[in-house]
Amino acid sequence: MKKIYLILVPIIGLLSFFNINAQTTYSNVAPIFYSRCVTCHHENQHAPSMINYSQTFALSSQILSDLTISKMPPWPPDTLYTRFNHEHIISTSEKNAIINWINQGAVAGDTTLAPAPPTFSQYQLNGTPDLILKIPTNFTSNASSNDAYDCFSIPTGLTQNRILRAFEVVPGNAPIVHHVVVDVDTLGTGVSDLSGTCYTNSGSFTLGFYVPGAPPTVYPGQTPLKAGVVIKAGSNFRLQIHYPTGSVGQHDSTQIRLYFYPVGTTGVRPIYTVVPLQNWSLNIPANTTRTFTANYVLPATISLFGVGPHSHKVCTKITNYAFLGVDTIPLIRISKWDFNWQGFYSFPKLVKIPTSYKILATHFYDNTTANLNNPFSPPQNIIAGTSTTNEMLFDGVQYLIYQAGDENIDVASLLNNDPLLTVGTGELAAADIQNYIYPNPATDLLNIYVSKKSDYTIRMYNITGQIIYKTQTTDNLTTIDTRGIAEGLYIIQLANTKSNVEITKKIILSH
Repeated sequence: MKKIYLILVPIIGLLSFFNINAQTTYSNVAPIFYSRCVTCHHENQHAPSMINYSQTFALSSQILSDLTISKMPPWPPDTLYTRFNHEHIISTSEKNAIINWINQGAVAGDTTLAPAPPTFSQYQLNGTPDLILKIPTNFTSNASSNDAYDCFSIPTGLTQNRILRAFEVVPGNAPIVHHVVVDVDTLGTGVSDLSGTCYTNSGSFTLGFYVPGAPPTVYPGQTPLKAGVVIKAGSNFRLQIHYPTGSVGQHDSTQIRLYFYPVGTTGVRPIYTVVPLQNWSLNIPANTTRTFTANYVLPATISLFGVGPHSHKVCTKITNYAFLGVDTIPLIRISKWDFNWQGFYSFPKLVKIPTSYKILATHFYDNTTANLNNPFSPPQNIIAGTSTTNEMLFDGVQYLIYQAGDENIDVASLLNNDPLLTVGTGELAAADIQNYIYPNPATDLLNIYVSKKSDYTIRMYNITGQIIYKTQTTDNLTTIDTRGIAEGLYIIQLANTKSNVEITKKIILSH
């Protein structure tokens, strides 16, 4: 067994070693950029890249502005209302560390002390997909003076029903693919609309969304929950791709990679995708604000897997919840709705909603000059419609028929350990975690980032050798809430469960 240990030194020496007042350099904040930013901002993904010091320094003014107004990283759902899988958020301590670094001059320091940046594969899912559907080879963007929305209807060629286990959208030219809406046309009769003004949903149901940095969609596929979406024989997939203004003439070859359960697999519970919350009577006069709602009464008890609210550019706030009398089940709240950052959000645990409960959607529309996303200046009257200059209240859900104990299933853990998402089981080395435990000293949240994704166990010991925290994970990033742990010196140990390598590092908690 290979082990790497760090020698303990007296507390006074440690405080001097950490030198809290020392100047922050790039090596101190690089792990934050790696874990919070570069999953989107790297070469061949969403521009601009932030994979190294020179790229990050060139963007420091914009980064400071975006962090100050909480524009980045983009995560619309309110985390004080509900939590979801795969959240793109940044902690207060991380944000402050970057802001302080920039305000101090964004000093490079010795950049060789920064950990090696993560590497990114073209594909996020393991194994060979069962079906790959592609838009026409080297399609040319038609977004010149306006954004273009092109819809590609692609036959699956399926001759029998199949249960979808997972899928990922892979942009052929990532910098110009702003987002993709994935619909399924079960009748297989839809046709492509490459006019650049394809806004309508002509599919039978929306399966999901792609935005830069988004994870692939994976449904739990192992005990205690095997689930998937039935794709009927003869169906078409419809990809609505948003190309931004100025990308005209650039080529794209986006594809969607589909993973099915083997034919004959039993015990797979169907996930249903529906849009029960709709309101087509919207009317928002110019220079006014309006609130509209939609509701749906459940005919049976369901287990909610995820939610996908949808509106256009005049909408600024969305809330979904279920209720019966005074009992309320929060689902999602987006206090700053932005059409450019919509998505479909899955819950860490299935949410039980009993029969006879009502699901309610409330959308707030601001058709004034105060709304910077307003498509018209000066404002014009807005009514319901499918164009982005119209408005919509069109909120979808994915659910299963409830079974006893569903609400206790840890979906997040199942996905974190899913073989389709667990990439690499290689040995951990000192270089994999050096400078990746941050901030140190920690005040509220402690982050452990590992560039090489692997199976490993994290343990936190106090100075008497007692284990006060333990978790096993395959995630690159683990966040520990330290607010309930006493101040002092602690040891963090990472143990690779495949290669029996153990690495330790000392940290200080200072609340």
